[in-house]
Amino acid sequence: MLIKHGNNALSSVTAFPSAVPTGQPVLLSTATASASSSIEFTSGIDSTYDIYKFEFINCHPSTNAVGFQFNGSTDGGSNYNVTKTTTSFGTYHSENDAEATLTYNSGTDLAQSTAFQTLTFYQTMSDDIDAHVSGTLTIFNPSSTTYVKHFISRAEAMHQDGGSRYAVDSYIAGYANTTSAIDAIKFQMSSGNIDAGTIKMYGISAWV
Repeated sequence: MLIKHGNNALSSVTAFPSAVPTGQPVLLSTATASASSSIEFTSGIDSTYDIYKFEFINCHPSTNAVGFQFNGSTDGGSNYNVTKTTTSFGTYHSENDAEATLTYNSGTDLAQSTAFQTLTFYQTMSDDIDAHVSGTLTIFNPSSTTYVKHFISRAEAMHQDGGSRYAVDSYIAGYANTTSAIDAIKFQMSSGNIDAGTIKMYGISAWV
């Protein structure tokens, strides 16, 4: 039962105490690439938040025909080798309107593998000056020592196949099959550097 005193409705509330979860993202860290071999987040991933969300924005590869990848660590970033099982599908449409499809890609899924997970569906990103990948990676309860760690990613990138260019919308999901806390995340290209781009890390407290 909702008790209202002094004719003050919930609509009159302008702010919540800091201890009350609002479900709104809190920006924790921002990293900017400049011919960087990788971008690592080695602090701030702990039990403070239930959900950690990464936004990668205009990440441009220095090398042609590569994929954008991530992996997790359970030892503060000394090793990025978390065992993962994942699933991968996406859609693509060519610039010349000749091809469009929705398909599963067994080439970028993992089955109990410690390899880096590709988030761009195909490992054929273009290094054209105006090409890049942008999207999100969301990891749920990474500090749990009871459950595996589920994650979901969606990314959009310009890909190439010969002389053709494609818009590719990638959907990647899975779980890190460990009950150890994940406390660091690393992003990289499958080959070469991240020539430019920004990655932001947010913490989100579940509204329960």
